[in-house]
Amino acid sequence: MFHDQAMAERWIIQVEGKDYGPADLDTLREWKADGRVLPANPARMVDVDLAAGSLSAKEALWKTAADIPGLFQIEAPPVQVADRDQRSEVTSRQSAISNQQWESKPPRRNILVETFRIYFRGFFQFFCLSLLSIVPILCAELTSRFIDTAPGVNVDLRTLVAVAFGLCMLILRIVLIPVYLAGIQILTAELATGHRIGFFSALNGAVKYWPRVAGLGLFVYGVFFLLILFALGIAVMVVTSSTIFSIVLALGLLAFQVWLFGRFFINVLFWQQFTVLENANATDALRESRNLARGGRDLAWYQRPLWRGAFIASLWFAFALTITVIPAWPMLREYFVELMRTQDPQALLQKMNASLQTHGFDYPALALNILQRLLQPLLGIAFVVLYLDSKGDDHHP
Repeated sequence: MFHDQAMAERWIIQVEGKDYGPADLDTLREWKADGRVLPANPARMVDVDLAAGSLSAKEALWKTAADIPGLFQIEAPPVQVADRDQRSEVTSRQSAISNQQWESKPPRRNILVETFRIYFRGFFQFFCLSLLSIVPILCAELTSRFIDTAPGVNVDLRTLVAVAFGLCMLILRIVLIPVYLAGIQILTAELATGHRIGFFSALNGAVKYWPRVAGLGLFVYGVFFLLILFALGIAVMVVTSSTIFSIVLALGLLAFQVWLFGRFFINVLFWQQFTVLENANATDALRESRNLARGGRDLAWYQRPLWRGAFIASLWFAFALTITVIPAWPMLREYFVELMRTQDPQALLQKMNASLQTHGFDYPALALNILQRLLQPLLGIAFVVLYLDSKGDDHHP
């Protein structure tokens, strides 16, 4: 009976401010599989008259696609703070918990545990997404190795071909980054709500977000790159400074740079989630990301989205730095010694190039690089889980 009633209903879906439909449940499921309908999209029934009633009544008529029976609610999201029975119980006790709100909520799920659960549940899909960055790396490295060892080929021609092909693979990786980021959001959101989604369905949905994710991603990562360059410049200034005043000035600039980095990190903490999962434009995504990152002021500091996000990012960067620096440490130490001994930049470059040729092709470093790419979806999954959990805090008093 419930199924027949759901089948008879027809819905209007709003995407980026435009209405689409009317569509029945089967059509909506097809749109969902294609990545065109997400749980956060506004939705209303076709037979609802928007011309009558007050403004508040009209607003109440709009729901979200997540509220459409049989479309998304297969099982309760694993990151929800409370189920429906707990929500009603919490609502009835609002007046009694005004001073101890966060203590009255059910214990939140562990972000790391949920992250690994989702990763292993959708391992094949995440593995295929990782190939978007792994394949260009392998092609560039193996082609460069083959050209360097090919007999009867001019050295200058080898270098030119290797550089040109490596540049093409780098451009391909950059072009595929927005698809990779959007795919992580879509896959994680589906798996977190208990649904199964095919890789090509997620990829099809991710491609549609390419322009928006690429534009905002260029801004976000571009600013981070400039801030890192600023920090490196300050570090050089500290090393080369010879007076107390210049050292103090450099340290002051470094403190200012850390403050800028932290402020920007807060503003863009959830930009990927709002861009893809909420269909927000660049301005709205940054504004909502900042508001959500600064939210949870009624929670203990270690439970707030900002600090939990900083902890997740710190764990990942520590892991990435470890598997990157440790294998290359002997070579980096050798470069540092040569830097201290050699004053001529051209002679230093020649020695470093000769040292690199002596070491040959570094297969362990390539293997660790591939391992990092395979595990990198964990970072995106963790932030989607944190986003869903933080949004739950906004809806549950």
